[in-house]
Amino acid sequence: MSKINPIAQFIIVTLVLLGVTFFVHTTILQSNGLPKYDNLIIKSYLVNGVLAALIYVLLFSFRKKLKNQIGFLFIAGSFLKFIVFFIVFYPVYKVDSEMSRLEFAAFFAPYAISLIIETIFMSKMLKKLE
Repeated sequence: MSKINPIAQFIIVTLVLLGVTFFVHTTILQSNGLPKYDNLIIKSYLVNGVLAALIYVLLFSFRKKLKNQIGFLFIAGSFLKFIVFFIVFYPVYKVDSEMSRLEFAAFFAPYAISLIIETIFMSKMLKKLE
């Protein structure tokens, strides 16, 4: 029995966990009488998932060649996510001069889940490089 490719495993885990988180997130919103798909929530989950996958695939692809720089590149990936946040999401969230808790949660929930998954998978990858 062959092992599943780490990239495929990462993508599957990310899709499943972001999917579950999205379902729970929107269910909580709906049960509290709040709009289910407001605050760019769908775009936020998609963008965070795609960026997490892109960052992981790139780091995995260059893991041997850039072994000593992987940590810095991982941090650069997080920086990229913040740049995307400030370009894509922040202007929409700040239209009314403040960012509500719902707007913050719409971005931060998928960001946090993606970051946790990336960190776990990067840790596994680095352990195998030693």
